Amino acid sequence: MGKSIALEVVRKLPKTDLHVHLDGSLRLSTILDLAQRQRVKLVADSEDGLRKAMNLGQNCGSLVEYLKAFDVTLTVLQTEDSLYRSAYELAQDAAEENVRYMEVRYAPMLHTRRGLRLTNVVEAVLAGLRAAQKDFGIESNIIICGIRHVSPEGSLEMAELAVAYKNRGVVGFDLAGAEYDHPAKHHRQAFQLVRDNNINVTIHAGEAYGPESIAQAVHACGAHRIGHGCRLREDGDLLHYVNDHRIALECCPSSNVQTNAIRDLASHPLKLYHNLGLRVTINTDNRLVTDTTVSKELWLAHTQMGLSMRDLKQIILSGFKSAFLPFHVKQQYLRRVSEELKQFPDEDTQVLSLPEKLEAEAAS
Repeated sequence: MGKSIALEVVRKLPKTDLHVHLDGSLRLSTILDLAQRQRVKLVADSEDGLRKAMNLGQNCGSLVEYLKAFDVTLTVLQTEDSLYRSAYELAQDAAEENVRYMEVRYAPMLHTRRGLRLTNVVEAVLAGLRAAQKDFGIESNIIICGIRHVSPEGSLEMAELAVAYKNRGVVGFDLAGAEYDHPAKHHRQAFQLVRDNNINVTIHAGEAYGPESIAQAVHACGAHRIGHGCRLREDGDLLHYVNDHRIALECCPSSNVQTNAIRDLASHPLKLYHNLGLRVTINTDNRLVTDTTVSKELWLAHTQMGLSMRDLKQIILSGFKSAFLPFHVKQQYLRRVSEELKQFPDEDTQVLSLPEKLEAEAAS
């Protein structure tokens, strides 16, 4: 593959983050500050304590265990101020690593414990993202989530909210949460509503369950993108269907290792998917819980999976192609970003520093 690309070079590349959860991407310092202001008791009262208690960046063994970290973050995300701040800071952090476009997803129903109206929940996050766009230049939109293990009725309510905020900052609808034993088809009514209103659909599938989950997301629920899709490689016919119909995959490599969906980064199917021509995107999933950035995920795909700079450029462009944006807006992004990427040579001439080599070995 030649010499390795430095992480700092990857940080300079223009990029997207299409799969990032608001409630999994707070700053540790913000969680502690919000808890103090709201008089909320946390599992720990220091950043190190929280990092250990929430298993940040550590292998959790399963998706269910991984999701327990959200019990902590959700305790402090029950006010308009906290939602505004978390959205603003997320966009700021993304902008600092040159993310140009981001789609932030979350389930408003999970932020009503203190009596917030669903509309207030949506508008607080939108306000935070818009303020960050003004200050840092990053464009962000919202994907509203239904939750698999809550109820189909709850997902329908979230779908109604997505319909109400279409063209007002909400660009898609998702189904998140514990995948095993909670099939997407149970939430079919919610997906029918959003599809009737021409709203984009992405669904978590093929992460904690097999390719049948992906088939159901595509055929029963009309998914335009698939969140994760790790197990798509187990069904070649479905894989080629997804490829032929340009259904994008929102890959989140480090998160997949953390939830035990994938054994290690070297065995991740992302490279196989990319080589076969599938529309692959690389995302963070949860910046806090997985302890990552888009730049780090792209860099790990290079150092641990053997993707070249040319591969990374193609994946970055796939991110802009797969965004839930109007066609003419995507065209404008693609023209600008394609020109910017030409400034970075395809040959992998950047030398990895010793600390970065050690970090790459530790990540493997």
